[in-house]
Amino acid sequence: MDMIACVVLVDSEGRLLLQLRDGAAMYHPNMWGLPGGHGEPGETPEQTAERELWEETGLAADGPLRPLAVQELPELDRVKHYFLGTTRARQEDVVLGEGAAMVFVPGDQVLDGRPWTPGTVAVLTEFLASPEYAASIGRAATGPAQPAGGRQSA
Repeated sequence: MDMIACVVLVDSEGRLLLQLRDGAAMYHPNMWGLPGGHGEPGETPEQTAERELWEETGLAADGPLRPLAVQELPELDRVKHYFLGTTRARQEDVVLGEGAAMVFVPGDQVLDGRPWTPGTVAVLTEFLASPEYAASIGRAATGPAQPAGGRQSA
């Protein structure tokens, strides 16, 4: 299986960095996803996540990335590794290195019906409902976040 690594990057206000893939993307054009991509030979998933975050955004997390989830997508012959990172960066610090847009989005607007790359909605839904995310924005977890509809892939 091909190894993919993605980063859920959360800023100091609890916003998540999302990428709109452009129409020329080889996989999943015009869909929303997270900074990340395919591993290179000899890379660990964490190294891939760090490299892809830098290449696509010009950002590095403020500390070590933490494993968040591993997701097998056999229908795509891929395994996706998700990592969590925090940043003090602001929107104006983001350098668009790949895709049509790279924006910080408030947590309550992340699952607003936009089309997502395969597997991403499931991971984000769980993360947004987690005590770890609630702590990052200074509130108690209130239960699972619910997608607002739209063409989302689980």
